Order: sequence, then C-alpha cells, then structure tokens
Amino acid sequence: MVLRRFFFAILLLAFSINCQAAEYILKLATLVPPDTSWTSVIHDWNKELQQKSNGRLKIKLYAGGVMGDEPVVIRKMRTRQLHGGIFTGYGIGRMYSPARVLEMPFLFRNTDESDFVRSQLMPEFEKGFRENGYELLGWPEVGFVHLFSKRPIESIDDLKQSRIWLWQGDVLAEAFFKVADVDPIPLSIIDVYSQISAIRGSIDTIYAPPFGAIAMQWHTRVKYASRIPFTNGIGGLVVSRSFFDRLPADLQTLLKLTGRETGQKIADIARRDNEESLQILKDSGITFTWDWSSTEITEFNRLRDAAATQLVKSGYFPETVFNRTKNLINSYRKKVAREATGPDSQSR
Repeated sequence: MVLRRFFFAILLLAFSINCQAAEYILKLATLVPPDTSWTSVIHDWNKELQQKSNGRLKIKLYAGGVMGDEPVVIRKMRTRQLHGGIFTGYGIGRMYSPARVLEMPFLFRNTDESDFVRSQLMPEFEKGFRENGYELLGWPEVGFVHLFSKRPIESIDDLKQSRIWLWQGDVLAEAFFKVADVDPIPLSIIDVYSQISAIRGSIDTIYAPPFGAIAMQWHTRVKYASRIPFTNGIGGLVVSRSFFDRLPADLQTLLKLTGRETGQKIADIARRDNEESLQILKDSGITFTWDWSSTEITEFNRLRDAAATQLVKSGYFPETVFNRTKNLINSYRKKVAREATGPDSQSR
C-alpha cells in the first residue's frame, strides 16, 4: 500500500510539472519577406512572449510566403498545420469579409480618418472574427496602395487599356474592376514577379503600397506609379480560435495584450516605411503620374459606391456597415472642419 501511494505521488508530481512546463508554439505565417522591419517586430514580440510566459509561449515565424499564398495559409490554419498569420485585406476577406469595408477605394483622405473609423468599428469586427473561428489580435496596417505600371497611366481610359493584375480570388477588387469596365488578369501573388518581369508576361500593371512594391522587388520591373493612392490597405494579426482556446487563461490575456501592441507597432512602422519608400522609388527612377481631376475623383467615388452595391448584393458585407462607415467619415470631417474654423483658428 505504501509503495502504491509512493508511485501515485510520483505520477501526480510528474503530471503537475508537465502542466506547469507545457509549451505552446504559435506557428505564424506571412507574405512579408524575412529580414524586414516588420519581421523584426515579430521577433521582438516572440522574445517578449517567452520572457513574460516563462518560456511557455513562443512564436515560430514562416516569412516570405514559404507557407503559400494567404488562402493556403488559412486552409493550413483550419487543419492546424499553422495557427495564425499576418494578413492583408485579401486574407481578411476570407475570414471576416465585412472588415474589408475599410479597404473600399477612395474612402479615406488620410490615416487620421482611417484610424477614427477603425476605432469605432473594431469591437464589432473583433466579435465577427471570433464568431467565424478566429481571434483578431492586432491591426497592422499595410498602407496606401498605388498603381505601378510599365507604361504611363494618366486617365481612366489608360487604366482600361492596361493589363492589370488582380489578386486571384479578391472579391472586392474584382467588384471594383467590373463596374469600372477594367478587365484584370487574375494571378496568385506568388506569380506576380515572374509575370511582370517576363518580356511577354501576362501583366503590365500592378498595385501595392510603396514599401510592399520594394519588399517584393516589383518596383524593379516597372517605370511609373500613380501619384494618388487608390485605397488604404488594411492588415490583420490573426490566430485560429482552436489554438487560442487551448491556451491557459493567463496566456490568452498575454497574447491579446501583446498582439494588440505588436499590431500597432507594425502599423506605425508601415507608415514610416511607406513614406520613406516613396522617396526611394523616386530615386530609383520611377515617375509618378496622374493628378486626378475633380471630374475623375467624382467618377471614382461613383464607381466605389457601385462596387459596394454589388458587394452588398452578394453578401460580402452588409449595407448597414458600408453606410455606417461613410457616415463616420462624414462626421469626422465635419468635426475637423469645425475645429479648424473655431475661435482659436480665427484668432490666429
């Protein structure tokens, strides 16, 4: 009896030690190339998680698209080969499409507007991700997206004549191109470089934020870029609920808190990198063209609303979300205008 109790105590002790020392490895994938400022932030986040969890939680990062395009990464998350990733709006649309309302073309004039609207919608978006089987940890903005082309594009008619890339399966971009009467070439993002590089490649025009165009080396294969951006590309730091729910409560709290901070750090870096990248692109010989006329801006806004109507009909996002987004922008602009014409501004 004494011997049996002794062995039972040993088993309990071993089980207790194993529980205390349980290690959780967050397998995270991204298209962002390794050795960039973005991946540096993730490495710092990994160190922070290991330190604050006493080694119980760590990250294994797969950068540079080695795990495939974003749809492939999402499939691997569902089969638990991966647990999460840093996604662009394209991937976000496959997890919780209403969040892509923030990526509709020609919505935001600046980051202050996008920050305000996102802050108002974020609780609703977090709930939507959660109900769809994901946990939204952070919002690492990709940045304002420009056109890049082999020949100058200086009008809507020029755009219609281009062989512009469409990220294959991108419902939002496809809806906009359709109402704009533009016939894009669908390709995986993995195939863009080879096709824009080939003498007889299938595409001659692409779209990306400045930093993204440089990081993917696309800028070495084009000569022109649009001066005015089309949209503010969103991003998301997302993990699967299956992984998140397996974590002890203290590690869930740690991951949420540090994930939010990490997302903001990447967003801040993205804005800095995109600003610096604009100058790098100019120095590399890329010519920025196409100052839109007021007529063209009005037309683009009409096309945006027409595309939104199609997306609402398809169920991609609710009409109420799109209308609320526009109302929030208008309210914010009125607030800024009032502050600009207030007593302090008049006294100056």
